[in-house]
Amino acid sequence: MEEFKEKGKLYICPTPIGNLGDITLRTLEILRSVDLIAAEDTRHSIKLLNHFDINVPLTSYHEHNKRQKGGTLIEKLLGGMNIALVSDAGMPAVSDPGEDLVALCIQNGIDVVPLPGASALTAALVASGLPTGRFSFEGFLSVTKRSRAERLEEVKNDTRTLIFYEAPHKLLATLKDMLAVFGDRRICLAREISKKYEEFCRTTLSEAVEKYENTAPIGEFVLVIEGKSRTELEEERMAAAPSPEALLKRYAAEGMRGRELVKRVADELNMPKREVYDINLCLNEKNAEKLKLKQRE
Repeated sequence: MEEFKEKGKLYICPTPIGNLGDITLRTLEILRSVDLIAAEDTRHSIKLLNHFDINVPLTSYHEHNKRQKGGTLIEKLLGGMNIALVSDAGMPAVSDPGEDLVALCIQNGIDVVPLPGASALTAALVASGLPTGRFSFEGFLSVTKRSRAERLEEVKNDTRTLIFYEAPHKLLATLKDMLAVFGDRRICLAREISKKYEEFCRTTLSEAVEKYENTAPIGEFVLVIEGKSRTELEEERMAAAPSPEALLKRYAAEGMRGRELVKRVADELNMPKREVYDINLCLNEKNAEKLKLKQRE
């Protein structure tokens, strides 16, 4: 009889986003104890491992080989190997192909063990000065202007703080699109977090556009943008809503009368029935007056 083999575990290991001192003792312990480390870029990760004198085999797992390599790693995990997943910096599986490996593990009944640690999005958020109670992480936007604008349109009415990642060569185009879609909101541009030239630029979208039209952006950016104000959202909703007069005329033309008409409009506009009744009464009086004038003519 074949001996039962216990499945291995996948450890999600966050790595420093800049300062090597940000790695946790637990992460170092896990990296030293696993059988294999799956890295986004082995050339990058080997420097980290060498710095901490960790001698565990490395294998690549990235966007371009995740389909083939994912199956290979699952086989190893099912065979009893423990594997650590690392990205170039920060928490693996966030805007990262690691999310596919995590899903494969769950499908195959393999334990996934996340380790807390460095994350650029939370570091930027808490230092931004913008509301942190509710936020939406949107990751990287598309490189194409049309797709980027479409995505921004989807989130422009979100009242939560919005967080994006952006590369320096795309930054100015993204800021211009954000200004066009969102209007001139507050923004914090965080770059080089935990590194020597760490910077948090707390400004507005229009001022950020002006700044980077005159200054070449350097480093990877986290963009933290205030959400749409509830007051502005309500004002826009009210401006776009049809007037009670318009709805009363529309439904009256469809044959509605009396209580049914008043209730329908009141429910649709969330208005008191008495108020809608009074408006309808005025409309009927005006219509009656117009009819009399026509008859006199």
